[in-house]
Amino acid sequence: MKLSRLWQLPFVGLVYMFLYVPLVVLVVFSFNTERFPAPWKEFTWHWYQELFHSPFLWESFQNSIIVAVSSTAISLLLGVLLLFWAFQESRVDRWLAFFYGNLVIPETVLAVSLLGFFTFSGVPLGFTTLIIAHSVLGLGFVIPILYAKYQELDARLTEASLDLGATSLQTFRKIILPLLTPTIIAVSLLVFVISFDDFILSYFCAGSSSQTLSLYIFSMIRIGVSPVVNALSTLLLVLSSTFVLIFFSLRTKTRIF
Repeated sequence: MKLSRLWQLPFVGLVYMFLYVPLVVLVVFSFNTERFPAPWKEFTWHWYQELFHSPFLWESFQNSIIVAVSSTAISLLLGVLLLFWAFQESRVDRWLAFFYGNLVIPETVLAVSLLGFFTFSGVPLGFTTLIIAHSVLGLGFVIPILYAKYQELDARLTEASLDLGATSLQTFRKIILPLLTPTIIAVSLLVFVISFDDFILSYFCAGSSSQTLSLYIFSMIRIGVSPVVNALSTLLLVLSSTFVLIFFSLRTKTRIF
């Protein structure tokens, strides 16, 4: 038993090294004067200055934000509407299998299927198809998570609200939604990160008229790893880590209005 515990610590340490050492190398070499993978020579801010003076990069970043926010909002809206339907009509379980497929089907298959659907329907590829594709992907996370949490709610609360004369809409808005607020916040962050970081759906459904940040980075690394990519990745890492720390430092309190 003691020998097994002694083996656990080195194994866990190797796993964390495998995951985080590349990130450390990426951050360190974003301040190197030489282009990666040259050895360390001198500290510089040059690549960050070049990053902030790249209009194409910031246009791609803006496109990724627009697509991620739009797809997150659409996914959450459709998820909440499905929950309201489930609250009024209990026979919703048979439709949930359509949304669990996104978690099982490879994303490449989903991307090719959506591309074929858009081509068959005559829809030109661009921002519209990109938002639709990311919304379809987001529904595979929003609906299963929200519905699972909805099933855990105490049915006596909604029954008491209806017995006291509240309508279905009032009960859903003042009882169910406040209880689901922490889950809604968590799943919205999850869908936003997945959409912002997605490459496969963007590659197949964006077309030539729109470019996201992941597509821009892909076009940069095709000709070699640029230190500007290291600088960009470092900034995204810092921003995402700060965002996660702020989110978990806040205590989300559920209250019934």
